[in-house]
Amino acid sequence: MVTGQRGRPRSFDRDAALDKAMLTFWEHGYEATSISDLTRTLGIGAPSLYAAFGDKRRLFDEAVAVYGSRYGDFAGVALREEPTARAAVARILYEAAEIYTDPAHPPGCMVISAAANTTSKEVAEALRERRNVGLAMFESRIRADVASGELPAGTDARTLARYAGAVLQGMSQQSCDGATREELEAVAERALLAWPGRPEADPEFRPGSRPE
Repeated sequence: MVTGQRGRPRSFDRDAALDKAMLTFWEHGYEATSISDLTRTLGIGAPSLYAAFGDKRRLFDEAVAVYGSRYGDFAGVALREEPTARAAVARILYEAAEIYTDPAHPPGCMVISAAANTTSKEVAEALRERRNVGLAMFESRIRADVASGELPAGTDARTLARYAGAVLQGMSQQSCDGATREELEAVAERALLAWPGRPEADPEFRPGSRPE
């Protein structure tokens, strides 16, 4: 007779489970994703989920961190690597058009879409803070260009940063509504026409030009 087996949690790959949870939250959002959705997708029971991740909120926080390291860091990389704010924003918008419409994963940006219709003030605030960090990075890079003379002295760095953020968020929503990569690239190109200064001074980022 086999003894000592009843109630033992099913073993599973925690990282693989976290990947699946990330995709589930990304596709359905925080509010619409239930514990039963997660246990079904992850292939584990509720006790194993709670033992491994604590609760839905903590699992979501981990999933957002995984998303940020794997899919959401392209903006920070561009801001660090490109010689000007305009070049960085151009690269960000064209890369967003590619990432947001990649059929290998849900459309759009998880940090934007996962907050839709949530009644959790804590979740909404945490995601808002992440988006605000991105805006602050944009603004800091733009201010540096104003200080160096790359952008006109009268440039409103805060408004320009919010403009870039608004375009990016709009592209995320448009991708969820079915916009194609080509359509979002056209949006990116149009948005860059409003950038102040000398656009010819920055390298162009067009489809296929993104560094590998």
